Amino acid sequence: MPEHRDTPRTAWHSLPGEEALKKLTSSPEGLTDDEARSRLQEYGPNRLKQAQSRPWWRRLLEQFNNILMLILVVAAVASLLLGHTLDAFAILGVVLIIALIGFIQEGKAEQALESIRNMLSPQANVLRSGKRRTIPAEELVPGDIVMIESGDRVPADLRLIEAKRLRTEEAALTGESTPVDKNCESVDDEADLGDRHGMAYASTIVVQGNARGLVVETGIRSEIGRISEMLRGVEQLKTPLLQQLDRAGRVLAIFILGAAAITGAFGALVHDQPLGEMFMAAVGLAVAAIPEGLPAIVTITLALGVQVMARRNAIIRRLPAVETLGSISTIFSDKTGTLTRNEMTAQAIWLPDGEFRLSGIGFAPEGKLHAAPQDPESDANGEPISLDDHPALAYFLKVGTLCNDAELAKEEGRWTIHGDPTEGALVVAAAKAGLETAELRDTHPRRDAIPFESERKYMATLNDLDGSRLLVKGAPDRLLEMCHKVRGDNGDSELDHSTWETRIHKLSSRGLRVLALAEKDGEGISGELSDEHAEEGLVLLGLVGLLDPPRDEAIEAVKQCLGAGIRPVMVTGDHAATAQAIAKQLGFAHTDRAVTGRELEAMSDEELEDCILEVDVFARAAPEHKLRLVKAMQAQGGICAMTGDGVNDGPALKRADVGVAMGIQGTEAAKEAAEMVLADDNFATIVSAIEEGRKVYDNIRKTITFILPTNGGQGLAIMLAVLGGTLLPVTPLQALWVNMVVAVTLGLALAFEDAESDLMQRQPRDPDAALLDLFLLWRVVFVSVLLLVGVFGMFTWIFTYQQGSEELARTGAVNMLVMGSAAYLINSRFMVASSLSIKGIFGSRPVWIAIALVVMIQLGWTYLPFMQFIFASDALGVGHWLVILTGSVAIFLIVEGEKWVLRRRHASASPASGGRNRASTEAS
Repeated sequence: MPEHRDTPRTAWHSLPGEEALKKLTSSPEGLTDDEARSRLQEYGPNRLKQAQSRPWWRRLLEQFNNILMLILVVAAVASLLLGHTLDAFAILGVVLIIALIGFIQEGKAEQALESIRNMLSPQANVLRSGKRRTIPAEELVPGDIVMIESGDRVPADLRLIEAKRLRTEEAALTGESTPVDKNCESVDDEADLGDRHGMAYASTIVVQGNARGLVVETGIRSEIGRISEMLRGVEQLKTPLLQQLDRAGRVLAIFILGAAAITGAFGALVHDQPLGEMFMAAVGLAVAAIPEGLPAIVTITLALGVQVMARRNAIIRRLPAVETLGSISTIFSDKTGTLTRNEMTAQAIWLPDGEFRLSGIGFAPEGKLHAAPQDPESDANGEPISLDDHPALAYFLKVGTLCNDAELAKEEGRWTIHGDPTEGALVVAAAKAGLETAELRDTHPRRDAIPFESERKYMATLNDLDGSRLLVKGAPDRLLEMCHKVRGDNGDSELDHSTWETRIHKLSSRGLRVLALAEKDGEGISGELSDEHAEEGLVLLGLVGLLDPPRDEAIEAVKQCLGAGIRPVMVTGDHAATAQAIAKQLGFAHTDRAVTGRELEAMSDEELEDCILEVDVFARAAPEHKLRLVKAMQAQGGICAMTGDGVNDGPALKRADVGVAMGIQGTEAAKEAAEMVLADDNFATIVSAIEEGRKVYDNIRKTITFILPTNGGQGLAIMLAVLGGTLLPVTPLQALWVNMVVAVTLGLALAFEDAESDLMQRQPRDPDAALLDLFLLWRVVFVSVLLLVGVFGMFTWIFTYQQGSEELARTGAVNMLVMGSAAYLINSRFMVASSLSIKGIFGSRPVWIAIALVVMIQLGWTYLPFMQFIFASDALGVGHWLVILTGSVAIFLIVEGEKWVLRRRHASASPASGGRNRASTEAS
């Protein structure tokens, strides 16, 4: 019987095809229909599990899973039971608005699992009882024989039993950008995923050839299924801001409820006030003190950051990621296509008589030939050379172009390669030397060819070139076995294998992929070209080193990251030597060592947590490795971004504090798992996004520091009134009005503040640092007391000294509170730096638009009859407004005086700083 799906996984890549067939009790003719039906019952359909989506009503209810929101709901219900219908519906209206904002933001529910599921092929060509038929891929079972060909998506994990020039695109699983050659050979049990040449994996694409394979794993047992299950089980972490707001909300709720309960009880017991009135006074205190507009203003501030980032090609899918970007300390990045251009480029040619270098990168035929520098370890090129002076080099480039199927073309203003990128690099190299590919191929036509196959590791062509010549291109170790001589300027000589192996090693150590070129006389070849013709009597012409070059903008971005205290770490499926070389070119901090996936697997979690701080290059990485790396860095207290474009990146993208997917080359699964998508696939865009994230956090902090004193002033005024046995200066409904008006007008203005000048010279913000530190708590209390004095003073002056009505006194108190907050808004543009300057007072257009807007709103609130009816307000006189204006200016000047004292204390405490302090930084 075949293995059951719950048994431990088999290393199918290590088993010969015959043994795999035997293990699954199958045959090259496939299963019978009865066997297939039986196994479908046992193994289940070949599909991935779908995520259980939340119904809309549950998502809406979850918006109320917040203690501050629950307090407001309870207050509204209690108000309704006590007959205060207007207050109750006003409170519920505000609560509903806040809930709807969160509901809409979560409307685009997680779709990562669904997009991975859609990557499986819908149809499969299968042998059943020796007959070929097409069936739904969901009906495939282990033991089936499947046929695949160029253009197909592999429908399940296959152990290949026949393969003809098969190549598959496995970038989604391994991160490798170039197609992988496949064969039927078994490999070592511990071989990395990218080295399992006898396997074809579900969801990968066949780009060349055809094959017949044995289905060994289906559904969630396949490699793509394992990733899907990993993604399902990944815990998505809350952002630092949400964690801090949750903590602050709990503390604030306890404090507010305690203060409201004590205040109400004091009024009832000490002043013998009616219990119902004191309950409503406690509700009023809670409503006044709770910053119900704060979630909305934070959401809006984050949304504004999203818009700015979108203009910079960084598309944010989840709002809190904007703030989290400001805390990023580590960026885990894939290499191919993210840090590199994904354009193979010939950089060095080594002939028997010396090395030559080529300038220029990418597929554009722009660059020159150069002599090698005097220092062979140098990255600089030597003097430019002419091809006329180096006939051996000219011949080498001709052979590389003729033994080649790639073509260079310019489409829509961009140079591209049709064919294999590696072969394309040789065509581009010839073009840089002035050789025309089409002309060469017309002048020296091909008479026959042996296409490249992974088993033979070379390609051979028979061309008319100075007679008939057999040209060979392939892996250097294979061609060294086939060559006995080497061609120099002075003719052929014996091949010194050790010398050329040293040269291969030197090129490889520079991160270059090495190819060798060879030839021999083809006059004696008759009939069809065969392996026997190519594998003996060859003369080595030389070596060429190819590199997928780093993006220029990525080099600058890495430099900016390091300056901002952010550490880039490369995690790639490529070879260690190549990854190290690219990391050095990019300017990574720690490139002395590269850790492979196999080494990583041997490490315990504790060892990995130590290693993660010292190593910047991780090569041959599998999906679970990437996930472990993110967890290890988070265990060390780091805030991580993970960039990626493949399905294999999904779990790590989801676990990372900010998952960053590539928008152009990225799979839909990667995009859905990520918080941010780069529209231009440019690593440098991440740096711009981090800068914006830091600015957004600064502005949120300023906004919170501005809003809380408004609530504090109202709450203290109500508390003082109850404790003193006097009338409430502000009703609960009026308090609710003030909270919303101040939040959505004045509070919003600070979201548009420009970034501080030193923003990208700071170290990443400590995610554990309190959102409201001691300084900001002091500021909140200090300004709350100032507003309390203004509110209570205005109410007492009108009600007691001017013998005004309760409505008129409360209208004056409310307007004093709002206008005093408007004055404090100008103070809040700088935490400590002075706002007493033309730039400080008038330097922000949004601030003055908000002030003008709130003045207009308050005039309507004060004088419009329907507003007077709803909020029990009354018309103020000119004298009242003059007192309010005077009080507001006084609040502004007192806060500026407090800032001046703080600047003096800070300067005297740090004389060595030469006066450069936070205040001066902000002022700049």
